[in-house]
Amino acid sequence: MTDGPSNRPPFPVWDEKRLRAATRAAGVSLWSWNVDTDAITMDERAYELWGIPKTVQEITFETLSKNIHPADLRRVRSAFAATRAIVGGYEIDFRILHDTDLRWISARGQGSDADIAERIMFGVFLDVTQRKQAEEANELLAGEMSHRVMNLLQIATALTHITSRSAETKEEMAQNLTSRLMALGRAQTLVRPLPGQKTEAALLGDILAIVLSPYDEKGATVRVRVSVPKINVGQAASTALALVIHELATNAAKYGALSTERGSLDVSCSANDDDVVLIWTERGGPAGANPSKRSGFGSKLVTQSVTTQLGGSIAFDWSHEGVVVTLRASKQHLAK
Repeated sequence: MTDGPSNRPPFPVWDEKRLRAATRAAGVSLWSWNVDTDAITMDERAYELWGIPKTVQEITFETLSKNIHPADLRRVRSAFAATRAIVGGYEIDFRILHDTDLRWISARGQGSDADIAERIMFGVFLDVTQRKQAEEANELLAGEMSHRVMNLLQIATALTHITSRSAETKEEMAQNLTSRLMALGRAQTLVRPLPGQKTEAALLGDILAIVLSPYDEKGATVRVRVSVPKINVGQAASTALALVIHELATNAAKYGALSTERGSLDVSCSANDDDVVLIWTERGGPAGANPSKRSGFGSKLVTQSVTTQLGGSIAFDWSHEGVVVTLRASKQHLAK
């Protein structure tokens, strides 16, 4: 038993060594700003974060502005100039260009001269790139799911019209419509696998057959014809490719060749050592059915999938006869 309270402080002493260890562990970069000279002082981690050589001794906002993304520069400049007029804490997120990488930085500090010492304001930089990327991914997923739901409702209506054109009895229509909706479900699973389920590698022709089968009308005037060589598509690429084909088929059923009795769709393919070129040709659709002005989420999704996941490009050629889509994909990306 002790005679009195301990002389030890209840918490560790936050000397410079301990503070630096804590900021390194938290990924925090330190900065200070002399409000009179406009000079900015940064610690070693901040230099690395901004990609500025440590030999650069004189740093001002103009020095940092060379690395700020042009789209954010005016906003950051205004915020930086207004910091002393802000009462209490402030925070601003912006992008910087670090070599070829894009990073998100969160600058935080105290405004209205709070905690100012010897005409110097203090704050921190945080690398919030991963958080921003996660937010963008969540927004993209939410947008995609909303787009998918609207498309499914429109496609269900389009498939009902397609089925009614060739069915002679209500029983036949019900059976054919059920088959098409089930096929649409298989295509949806290919486009968006269930959680924990991986898409197996497949042949290009099989992917086209699964995605396009709901729209084929055997014995009717509408025809879906596919002629492609035997090309293997990897697990990751098969999902991306199925998504693109599904989007093209959706557009064709809503306002293209598959929305009319006399329309037709031909899909052909050629390949060389480096690329695979898929030609999507619609004929006999509604006159003037050019949705290019309605560039929405679906168009952005197709372009992003083709360029980033398939390593290629996509082009649309509209005429009074219909649309011809040229989809070019890298063989290397298709194999993934």
